[in-house]
Order: sequence, then structure tokens, then C-alpha cells
Amino acid sequence: MNGITGAIHRPGDAGYDSHRSGYNRVIEHRPALVVEAVDADDVAAAVRLAAAEERPVAVQATGHGPAVPADDAVLIHTGRMTGVRTDLANRTARIAAGARWRDVLAVAAPHGLAPLNGSSPVVGAVGYTIGGGIGMLGRRYGFAADHVRAVELVTADGQVRRLTTDREPELFWAVRGGKGNFGVVTALEVDLFPVAQLYGGGLYYGAEAVPDALAAYAGWTETVPDEMTSSVLLVQVPDIEAAPAPLRGRFVMHLRIAYCGAPEEGERLVEPLRKAASPLMDTLGVLPYERVGSIHHEPTDPAASYGRNIALRELVPAVEALLAAAGPDAHAPYAVELRHLGGAYARPPVVPNAVGGRDAGYSVSSMSLVNGTDLETLRTAHEGLHERLRPWRTGGGLLNFLGVHDATEATVRAAFDPAVHEQLAAVKAVYDPGNLFRINHNIPPRGAV
Repeated sequence: MNGITGAIHRPGDAGYDSHRSGYNRVIEHRPALVVEAVDADDVAAAVRLAAAEERPVAVQATGHGPAVPADDAVLIHTGRMTGVRTDLANRTARIAAGARWRDVLAVAAPHGLAPLNGSSPVVGAVGYTIGGGIGMLGRRYGFAADHVRAVELVTADGQVRRLTTDREPELFWAVRGGKGNFGVVTALEVDLFPVAQLYGGGLYYGAEAVPDALAAYAGWTETVPDEMTSSVLLVQVPDIEAAPAPLRGRFVMHLRIAYCGAPEEGERLVEPLRKAASPLMDTLGVLPYERVGSIHHEPTDPAASYGRNIALRELVPAVEALLAAAGPDAHAPYAVELRHLGGAYARPPVVPNAVGGRDAGYSVSSMSLVNGTDLETLRTAHEGLHERLRPWRTGGGLLNFLGVHDATEATVRAAFDPAVHEQLAAVKAVYDPGNLFRINHNIPPRGAV
């Protein structure tokens, strides 16, 4: 059909429901059809079909970061485009649109090389990267988007383009940070780094130790080198058999460590955290980089998860407010994750791009399992957290971590420097003046009403 070789699923077809549903089920997509693309030509044909039928284009690899419903859209499912090819001499990898980080790790790690992957190996590598990419080596090397060498992109006119610093440089700049607003990325060429192992794992503190442990962590982050990447999760662990026995049914602060320097130096650097309070569990040690996903140990089963994100300039003065809103006595309907940024995240990349949030010292994500709860009720609760942290906010959030209630034009605009957002809107007006690619955290083309 219309040059598409992959399967096409319409409402009522056997494959429709399984392919319209992604990892995060907080939104139910009801597209007009789902195209299982097998290559860039399939993607181009699907884009041309959507344009001819005056339908928006939605893209889904794994579905971890939904923004708005893909109703009546042409949903391009890239899950069959999973190829990863490495160039060991140049330390690069070519990653197809549907590949997950586990696919990249599988071919890079045996050679002592690491991509700038995220905390979960099952997340799609391409969507993560073009949204910025905050991962396990980021304080040392920067955003994943800072190390993209080339992009293969299908634009609104149905053309397959190769973008580099020399070929359509304005579009190359915009895609790296502007996420899916400019077309469908069918492949990326990215740098790999000589990291074969980490000193990493977690320290798990019980409720009684959280105030001391969080205060110590906040101060500690102001002293550590760029090789140290860390985060904290404040969460009520469910009383289920799958949870480790020492944590089951308890409120826990999970402090995650990923240090890419010498293990003995990593051990020395975390010693103040061990002394600040007694952990319930300590899993820190040397681990091969291919096991990097064990540090956060994030869920892999699909669920309806409501999430929001803001960025903070500093953490030390915000600790009391954070404990009041998300600590063990808050009984909050959400878990909160803090990620320490700064380091290379704050520095301009060698090749400029559109990534926002370089002024952020910390990312704050709040997450709730929906489980039948009204989304407006959750919205009110999460915004209460934001209000408590207002004095230390940068004013924006991190694009990859924005949620369904962050899909407003004002919130998306705040994720970028004003001049960058203006330039993104100008590029959008050139390559997608009709806003075909709007099923996302959208950047309308300049001049759009």
C-alpha cells in the first residue's frame, strides 16, 4: 500500500492494539492506522500517506515518553528497525530508529566501549538521544545529543535526508535537542567511549535515615568530580515478594552511583555517604559496563505512569522542602527522583545543538502509578511539589522527562533558552510549516496561530 512494505494495522485488526500501546499506558492512542516500518523508505512512504490524508504523524519505538494522544494520526511504529552497527576504528555506532540501549550495549560493551545510554536498557536509543539524553556517563561526557555525528531523517515532504555539520546544518542543529518536531529520525551515528567498567550500584536508606542521608547527599554533590554521576529515588517500596527483603514495604531512599574513574577512588568518594547514615543495603562495587542497567534497576513491564519534571539550580537549601513534600512523613502519592547534573552537562558542546537545560544543577522528576486515580488529582499533587521547590527552580524542565501535563506550548518553551526556542520555531517553519509532526512536546512553526 502506497509503497509501504511493513504491516499496516487499522482499528479492529489483530495487531492494532499491541502496536498502538507503548510502555507507558497513561495515554491511550487511537490512531487511524499503525505502520510497522521496516526501513527508512517505509517511514518516508508513511509520512507521504499522512500528508496526503491530512493526518498528523506520530512515532513510537518503545513508548516510554508519551505527550499527547495520537488520535486519528498515522502512527509509525519503528520496533522492527533495531539494527546497530559499530565502527570500532572510529569509536562510533549507527543506531536504527527502533533499537533499545540494550541492543547498543550488546555490540559495544564486548569491545570495551560504552554509548551515552540512559539508566534503563529497554528505552529506545534514538528518542532518548534527540531529546537530549541524560544518562550514566553524562557528567563526564555531556548530553547524548552532544555526541551525535550524523542523523538520517525523514522530513514532512517525505524525503530521506542525511544531516551533518556540513549537510543542512540548521536542521542538524535543531534535531539534536528538539526531539521529534522536525521529522522521523530513522538512524543516528553516535560516538562511543572507552569505558569498560564502573564503580557503581546503590545505597538504600530506611525512613529514619533519610533526612541525614539526603542532606549529606546534597552537600556531597557539590564536591564530586565530573566522573561521578549519581541520583536519588525517594519511594515507598511495595510489600511484594519481588522486592528485596530488607526493603519490602518500607519507605526508602535509593542513592545510585555510577563512577567511571578508578574503583578505589570511587570507594573513597562515597565513603562520606556511608558514614552519614547506615544503609539497609549496600550494593556498590565494580561492575562491567554492560550491566549498567542494574544500577537504577528500573521496571520493564508496561504500566500507566504519570510523571512531571522540573529543574533546580541548587539542592542544599531545598532539602527541607523536598523532605516535607516527598519524604517518609509526607505520604505523597508519588515517588521523586533527583538527578545530579552540572559537570559536562553545563558546558557547550563542540558541535552546537538545541539541547536545553544546561543551566540546571539537578533534575527533579515525580512519578505516580495511575491505578485508576484521576489525572487531575495527580496533577494537583505534583504541582504542589513544584510549588514547594519554586524558590530553587530554573523555570524550566528537561525535555525528555516532561509528562502529559507538560505538553503545553508554554512549558515546552520554558525547556529552552528563549533564543534557542525562537530559532527552533524558525527551522520548523522551513521544514514542517504545516506542523505534521505535532504528536509530541510540540514546537509550533514560527508564525503559526
